[in-house]
Amino acid sequence: MNGAAKILIVDDDPGIRSVVAECLQGHDFQVLAASDTRAMDRILSEEAVDLVILDVLMPGENGLSACRRLARTHDIPVVMLSALDDAFDRVDGLESGADYYLGKPCNPRELLAVVRATLRRAATGERSRDKVAFLGWTVDFATRELIDPSGVLVHLTDGEFVVLRAFVERPRRVLSRDQLLDAARGPDTESFDRAIDVQVSRLRRKLRAPDSELIRTVRNEGYMFMPSIKKQ
Repeated sequence: MNGAAKILIVDDDPGIRSVVAECLQGHDFQVLAASDTRAMDRILSEEAVDLVILDVLMPGENGLSACRRLARTHDIPVVMLSALDDAFDRVDGLESGADYYLGKPCNPRELLAVVRATLRRAATGERSRDKVAFLGWTVDFATRELIDPSGVLVHLTDGEFVVLRAFVERPRRVLSRDQLLDAARGPDTESFDRAIDVQVSRLRRKLRAPDSELIRTVRNEGYMFMPSIKKQ
């Protein structure tokens, strides 16, 4: 992704907006800024934005709510940048639909790496809007839905959906917890090791495959999604 990408910074702290904008502009990104989500919405109604950097704690609508709303209404990658930086906060951010979650203060080189990686994923189609099917199940990337073989919608949390997407995009390959966390847009893999186990366990129950016939545990390595995948 070249430096023409347009980044929207949404943060109520003018100092943070200034520092992040200076960092990005120094590497040839175009930068827009908003102090809250109302200003964000105005900008998004007028500008084509390639990525949003979103704070969590803001007056009015918070970043988690805004991130969930963006996931429903826009196809824009989101990087959350927040002072709330423990494991639970990161999981909340990822489950709200964020592509990455970074704690404040962050190293400018790390922020640049995350922005570039997120834009690359978007450019190479990892945020696909296709449907795929396996064993009668259907996964719809556009609506973030899982449909069972009888046509019934199965509710998934955002966290469960991104892990399922990682599996169906890489079938019959062993995926380590770190790889699953990276697919779920979590840069701090060590903190989330147990969270992946929980998501996989929940997915197995919802796929009605508690004996691991769909998601196999590979001892000391990770997990493997067993069915063949068909694009629709």
